[in-house]
Amino acid sequence: MKTLLTSALPYANGPLHLGHLAGAYLPADIFARYLRLMGKEVLWVCGSDEHGAAITLRAKKEGITPRDIIDKYHELNKSSFEQLGVSFDYYHRTSAPLHHETSQDFFKKLLEKGDQFEVKTTEQYYDAEAEQFLADRYIKGTCPNCGSDNAFGDQCENCGKDLSPTELINPVSTISGAKPELRETKHWFFKLDQHEAWLKEWIQHGTVEGRQLHDPKAWKKHVIGQCMSWLDGGLHPRSITRDLDWGIQVPVAGAEGKVLYVWFDAPIGYVSATKQWALENGGDWEGWWKGEDARLIHFIGKDNIVFHCIVFPAMLRAHGEYNLPENVPANQFLNFEGDKFSKSRGWGIELHEYLETFKDFPNGKDALRWALIRNLPEQQDADFTWDGFTEYYDKDLADKLGNFFNRVTVLTHKYFGGKVPEANTAARAQVQSKISEAVHAIGTHIEAYRFKDAATAFVELASFGNTYLQDAAPWSLFKANPDDPAIAETMYNSIQIAAALALTATPFIPFSAEKLRATLNQVPANNGDWQLALDALTAGLPLLPSGHLLGEAGVLFPKIEDRKDDSRKLIIQGERDKLAAILARKEEEKEIITTTAGEAARPAAKPEITFDDFLKLDLRTATILSAAPVKKSNKLLHLTIDLGTEQRSVVSGIAKHFAPEDIVGRQVVCVTNLAPRKMAGVLSEAMILMAEDGEGKLVFVSPPAGFAAGWGVR
Repeated sequence: MKTLLTSALPYANGPLHLGHLAGAYLPADIFARYLRLMGKEVLWVCGSDEHGAAITLRAKKEGITPRDIIDKYHELNKSSFEQLGVSFDYYHRTSAPLHHETSQDFFKKLLEKGDQFEVKTTEQYYDAEAEQFLADRYIKGTCPNCGSDNAFGDQCENCGKDLSPTELINPVSTISGAKPELRETKHWFFKLDQHEAWLKEWIQHGTVEGRQLHDPKAWKKHVIGQCMSWLDGGLHPRSITRDLDWGIQVPVAGAEGKVLYVWFDAPIGYVSATKQWALENGGDWEGWWKGEDARLIHFIGKDNIVFHCIVFPAMLRAHGEYNLPENVPANQFLNFEGDKFSKSRGWGIELHEYLETFKDFPNGKDALRWALIRNLPEQQDADFTWDGFTEYYDKDLADKLGNFFNRVTVLTHKYFGGKVPEANTAARAQVQSKISEAVHAIGTHIEAYRFKDAATAFVELASFGNTYLQDAAPWSLFKANPDDPAIAETMYNSIQIAAALALTATPFIPFSAEKLRATLNQVPANNGDWQLALDALTAGLPLLPSGHLLGEAGVLFPKIEDRKDDSRKLIIQGERDKLAAILARKEEEKEIITTTAGEAARPAAKPEITFDDFLKLDLRTATILSAAPVKKSNKLLHLTIDLGTEQRSVVSGIAKHFAPEDIVGRQVVCVTNLAPRKMAGVLSEAMILMAEDGEGKLVFVSPPAGFAAGWGVR
């Protein structure tokens, strides 16, 4: 059977972080690599999701085009994947002409059926100042569920509740800051509600019209639970068009200025990626999507469960020719050192940052892969820590795997000139059985999407090898009698364990697996090699025959906590120091500016003003984009601030209190309607608000971390 794998299309409006890798890409890579080693037909497609309001918002904010944004991040993320060994068969992009054509054809096919869409005239928010309808992400306000002011028109960023724009309290346009007004507009709605009955049957029982399409016991409980929560709440028609100028044009008359909603076109990106792969490789794309001998598996994070288990399957069945997914093994979320990843706070590490920081770290790519695999959020949220990273590397890769390989190769060269010795059948049967059991177990766990369990079984095989070698103690036997046949039996068995480890390491740590196989004088693992190994073990044959010459020994995984070398520890410590600085800054921002008895008195109150006087001040949140000393001044810094819709130059007398590099990215409050003036020859167009204690220490008056720039303060 052919297996078509997809991973959630990463959104091309920013770099990916470790949580993304652990959610949808690393598990799929393990699965794809394993199936290839089993000799199975596999096609794994992915690509950049390049439409939607978030990209246009970022483009407007940065004063560039959406194309500039998507080109930058498509290449950045694609390169990061490649460097980390994520082995897509094809990585496409939704801005490609073939994807536009495929999505429009899909829409038209559903339209031709006559019963899948309804056209509704609805009221939608309109920004009169910007002269455009507002997509959901162009509207911000207070969440009716949790009261957070950080809610968008489609979802609250704080509590995660799905919203509609009209549910927001005090909505404002993120483009102009103006209060939007409701105006009538026409949109196409997919009749998702008419698919509710069969979706319930399919999710709960795996059947559609009596046909068994999947085993619900093989699906993760949280996936089925989230789906049934939606289904039990009742499905409703879902708008699949938007009033935007960036995206795939709706291919019907009367739809000018409208595009397909990004969550209609994005999953079709899996189809267009398969088509593009077929065009370039001479394959049959339809066989992968529609063939009876093909299965479809989606790898995603839990935030995409509904779209891949309800919306997209409904689209596929409405079309009438496509296979439904056999499984959607969605992972939960990965946190970072006890908190959510946050770019605005600098909390976390992005893939390209890791690759740059750890470029000289031995086996740095596999070190990351391994730390994530050992802590995958398969059934519940997990937490990545640098302590965990260090422990998994040192204890698993260095102490168990690397140590075993080094001892085996050193001893084989010492006792047998580097060649696999002869051993009788009886001496090797018990160890052979253990190896066979372990290789089967690792594969069984991978096939069931239990990648953490598979990694544990792999480590247990390495531990078994170390224990077996230590207990047999061939060095003691050699000292007593160099001709003792038990020495050959021990080394023969140890080499077979090493060969099994070198093969089964490939899905997890592919770069290191090649080094392991080179140590054994083997070529990199090829398609089908896992199945060949299973066949050999079943037949009682060795993975490496007697007489095979091993490669040279060496330290494959130098430890991080090594007293002789501080270089690896310093890299890790550097990451810890960054986090400590962020936490310190966070605590500083929480400080209540006050003085205690005995300290200098607070400033005297200023003369009373009227409320109207206060209203004349335009106070707004802002983000410091850059900071540099002002020439010939030891007090002034020249700042560039982002106000959401524009950037301004600010001169601030804080040079003695803050280093320029420490305040870039800081969120502040500023007065924006002061008359511009030059200070030390530099134009200042706003004023940053500061609080000062009795000792003259300055602290920024700041909004909460993650607050968007350009919002009013009142």
